[in-house]
Amino acid sequence: MKASIQILISMAFVALAACATQELKQDKPATPTKDKLSVITDESLQSSGQNPPMTLIKDNQTLNLVRIMDGGACKNEFQGAKGAFLVYADQADIDRIKSEKGPQIFADFENKIQTLSTEAFQEAIDATNLAEDPFALGADEAQEKLAKQLFNNFRNSVADAVKVFQQETTLTIDVVPFSPSFMFYQQGCEATHLEQEN
Repeated sequence: MKASIQILISMAFVALAACATQELKQDKPATPTKDKLSVITDESLQSSGQNPPMTLIKDNQTLNLVRIMDGGACKNEFQGAKGAFLVYADQADIDRIKSEKGPQIFADFENKIQTLSTEAFQEAIDATNLAEDPFALGADEAQEKLAKQLFNNFRNSVADAVKVFQQETTLTIDVVPFSPSFMFYQQGCEATHLEQEN
């Protein structure tokens, strides 16, 4: 699990470095076609294995994967979960904000995104039924059901915070939980336990 998260983080840093050093080419049409890019759904994240999509479409805008963040939360002393969040942003917004306010502003943005993601994850964990499912056919199916439930709860929890962030910063983003990274705890959850395995 640790190696796969490190690979994902490395991919994100490579993508960030490429975005920071290359200029946008204007040869291609500005409007994306639906054939090339797809909207991220829980099913697409589940079937993607350990590779998150590098782009997503939000409100007819193409957003690029710019950061992968880890998070975890306990519902009570027995139950909790941890996993990765994918942060997508509009490259045109990034370039505009860099030229207007300088690149140092993004450290503040990163802290805000981490905070809103952590709060949304805690709300999602509180809303998710983490009890063992007696009707699941096995551990894989139980994990899949929990992941789908947590994914939907997170998306509902984070939506308003993302809107407020966009209004305050003028940076179009989306924060999506990466379901294949979820690890659930049902027989003991402590904050130190969540941090140790990162």
